[in-house]
Amino acid sequence: MSEYFDSLETRDPAEREAALMAALPGQIAHAQAHGSAMAEILAGVDAQGVTSREALAKLPVTRKSELLTRQKATRSAGGDTFGGFATVRTGPQMPRIYASPGPIYEPEGTVRDYWRTGRALSAAGFRKGDLVHNSFSYHMTPGAFIMESGAFALGCTVFPAGTGQTEQQLEVIADLKPRGYLGTPSFLRILVEKAKESGVDISGMTRGLVSGEAFPPSLRDWFGERGMHVYQSYATADVGLIAYETSAREGLVLDEGVIVEIVRPGTGDPVEEGEVGEVVVTVLNADYPLIRFGTGDLSAVLPGFCPTGRTNLRIKGWLGRADQTTKVRGMFVHPSQVAEIVRRFPEIGRARLVVSGEMANDLLTLVIESPGGRVDDLSTRVAEAIRDVTKLRGEVKVVSPGSLPNDGKVIEDARSYQ
Repeated sequence: MSEYFDSLETRDPAEREAALMAALPGQIAHAQAHGSAMAEILAGVDAQGVTSREALAKLPVTRKSELLTRQKATRSAGGDTFGGFATVRTGPQMPRIYASPGPIYEPEGTVRDYWRTGRALSAAGFRKGDLVHNSFSYHMTPGAFIMESGAFALGCTVFPAGTGQTEQQLEVIADLKPRGYLGTPSFLRILVEKAKESGVDISGMTRGLVSGEAFPPSLRDWFGERGMHVYQSYATADVGLIAYETSAREGLVLDEGVIVEIVRPGTGDPVEEGEVGEVVVTVLNADYPLIRFGTGDLSAVLPGFCPTGRTNLRIKGWLGRADQTTKVRGMFVHPSQVAEIVRRFPEIGRARLVVSGEMANDLLTLVIESPGGRVDDLSTRVAEAIRDVTKLRGEVKVVSPGSLPNDGKVIEDARSYQ
């Protein structure tokens, strides 16, 4: 059987980009016409003119907090459960509704493999006829169903294990001998350790696709030493599969059904290739057409292509959270405020607001990269901008370009809490 899920994975990058950009105007127009939230957010936008990444980058970013705010507002008014973001209604077009913390409610449409996870399972080595042990929760949240839909798309059989009941799950694994595991990496480790402790043979389970948690190389290698080839996928309840790991183990390859941008945290401005920023996704899903959805996750684009022959862009994987909002002297400071300060001074490159000191004695220092020149004058003007934007006094430290780490951090809380 082919290593690839379909021919889309190996198409010419220019062909892929042309297809994505050709689909974009129709998706935006559909969202405007059938979703009241996107109609308001994208008011005045000519959908037919959004045919490039440059044009897309001019549209506003919608973050998860706005989903929650709009959903709460419409529900309290007796209106739409989904805050005007979904374009389908309850009934045959929406077999399930899920709840994520907030609560934020997400619809499921009727399209086969609605979250597109079959591609990730295929890359992890799952094949038609495999029995899969699914240990994601089948309660309220869509995690289990996200993975299950991909397994069904491949022609796999699924045992719906859910979470907990470790001893019973081991008994099932020993009896049914599934080829693969779906779930969090931490629970898989618990299963492996408990199996060794209790003498249960689970050696037939040699594949795994994990998500929902960080998956460090050390844990990946730990599974490998025990005969399990475990890969990771990056998906959310809102947009489905974003990226997936391959046998090359070199970053995560983007899914074919999304347009991904990496932007500076607190803004909608794309960063240079290789720079860490927030993952922003436009999903080609007609039922839940989120345009420039800010995931709140940090990552960066890797140069080149996957050695497996897949030609889509790759990202480094999950590198932390973009929402670094911090309370300073009783007031919240947001990444968007740091971005606003930097935006006022074209001579500033990267910037990082460092909060130091001890409890009740916060010290604010904005570290900025600048090529030099009249440093004292720049520091004075930036300090005034800090006070203007945040209503707090802060110091300014000028460093040379390239001095700040490339980790996407805009606000660093370096205070001592002892």
